[in-house]
Amino acid sequence: MLYSLARPLLFTLAPERAHELTLSMLDKAHKLGFMHQKVAAKPVKCMGIEFPNPVGLAAGLDKNGAHIDALAALGFGFIEIGTITPRPQAGNPQPRLFRIPEAKAIINRMGFNNDGVEQLIENVKGSKFKGVLGINIGKNADTPVEDAVSDYLICLEKVYNYASYITVNISSPNTKNLRSLQSGDALTELLQTLKGRQLELAQQYQHYVPLVLKVAPDLTPEDINFIAVQLLKFKIDGLIVTNTTLGRDGVENLPNGNEAGGLSGAPVFEKSTECLSQFAEVLDGQIPLIGVGGILSGEQAVAKQQAGASLVQVYSGLIYAGPTLVKDCVNAMTV
Repeated sequence: MLYSLARPLLFTLAPERAHELTLSMLDKAHKLGFMHQKVAAKPVKCMGIEFPNPVGLAAGLDKNGAHIDALAALGFGFIEIGTITPRPQAGNPQPRLFRIPEAKAIINRMGFNNDGVEQLIENVKGSKFKGVLGINIGKNADTPVEDAVSDYLICLEKVYNYASYITVNISSPNTKNLRSLQSGDALTELLQTLKGRQLELAQQYQHYVPLVLKVAPDLTPEDINFIAVQLLKFKIDGLIVTNTTLGRDGVENLPNGNEAGGLSGAPVFEKSTECLSQFAEVLDGQIPLIGVGGILSGEQAVAKQQAGASLVQVYSGLIYAGPTLVKDCVNAMTV
């Protein structure tokens, strides 16, 4: 209810300013003890991890892990922070975040703006959160794509002991050539190298942290088959389906609809759910799937589940539906 009152005011601000202000307000409300959303316990075991409920926060909202405790109070079963890169970077020039309220959509071309992996680790160490924490890793914009593996290795090694699971983000459309890592020898080399290092780190730290891949919705059936084969070959622990889309179906004639970047929110729901369904068919239960993309209601969370997801994540839906979306999704889903 409070968010429904605040939203019109927030929507008068530039989207990035509204984002920062909302997180600041959440932090303050949490510190004052005003914020705690009670959510039903619906435990799910996935990737060897016990999740309190199947609804998580997608990466991108808290890139630096600076607001973990406040976000946890909204009732998420898990929180994913990042995308983080080895070195701090400013991201793309502003403006780079655009609302399309008529379609309950967002376009972003943020470009992995973050304070670097060392700062994220300090923020994680400073939080009180003891729940399931995913850390999403990427490459710096100025690292040539042929050297991308080294950036992912740096992040994997640094965050390994602080994460419940680690997501390899090769599907953002806002870092030049990043999506080329989803195909051919580049994907094979990346997964083989990261899997080998994951197993070494598991020995070193005496505990196993699952490795998850995050893919785009703009994949052909051939792409999906190839990725599925690589996931099985290298025993990757999970797959997040999907990131934002480069498509513009549903927003092409709306204000901001043709801005460059990745489209999220309601218009991506069908495309991402179809992609999820195709991966579920090809993988046949051998790798758990996390469904994300366009969830704005409990019914849509259930649709992701029916398409093959063990867990779901929300982000853009929170901007339009508010924090009660978390509770609605948990209530609607079965475990």
